Amino acid sequence: MGFQLTGSAPERYEEYAAPLNAPFVEAVLDAVDLCPGHQVLDLACGTGFAARGAAARVGPTGHVAAADFNEGMLKVAAARAPRMYPDIEFTQAPADRLPYADDTFDAVLCQQGVQFFPDLGAALVEAARVLRTGGRFAATAWASWDRSPYFAAQHRAITEYGGPAAEAHFAEAFSCPAELITAALIEAGFHDIVSRDVTFDITLPPLADFVPGHLSAVSWGQAIEDTGGPDRLAQAAAANATALADRTNPDGTATIPFTSTLVTAVS
Repeated sequence: MGFQLTGSAPERYEEYAAPLNAPFVEAVLDAVDLCPGHQVLDLACGTGFAARGAAARVGPTGHVAAADFNEGMLKVAAARAPRMYPDIEFTQAPADRLPYADDTFDAVLCQQGVQFFPDLGAALVEAARVLRTGGRFAATAWASWDRSPYFAAQHRAITEYGGPAAEAHFAEAFSCPAELITAALIEAGFHDIVSRDVTFDITLPPLADFVPGHLSAVSWGQAIEDTGGPDRLAQAAAANATALADRTNPDGTATIPFTSTLVTAVS
């Protein structure tokens, strides 16, 4: 299935997924201990959140490559890439067939991508191949949806207003627990594997505007709209926002904890 977005959804993903991803991107970057001059691959880069953060850390003497299978996401990523350093190298490629030579990178990052790989084992074998000996790998994947109140509310809305396709897309986003990633990393030849859950309290813009935008920018929201039209999507978004009313701050923003699993390994 995979996390495939069409039309204008990649632009909305860049806007609405940014606040959810920001602290976890920093956690991934911290986990691989980037230094100026490092060569880095952002695997399943999406619109480039981690690639941009990595470029700022490795500086003009380093290099960042970024790969994703979704052409629309890559177009947004390239348009948003900073020009302060040599351009990030964006490439359309599946995770299990990377167009890079062996022993190329000091670090491989994967921010919220492992759960969408059709063949996780093959993708991690490729990650090991392109990493230098002693290179570091770090990935995040959402913990179970019931660990994050925002996603728990979204799950209830999808159950009521979505259909089988929306429910399947949503389930896929939470389908890669630490033990699954760890087993695949061991099979791929990694060692010193460490996994832990990380939780951040994230302040979101007013939910009445944010939730519809975010839901329209993810695959399960697209599935709701594909089967039920814009009105059905609006109903799901309204239910999602209403369920989180008790999280609202006096200024209309909402502060909600999100939990993700962070896994690191050495090649």
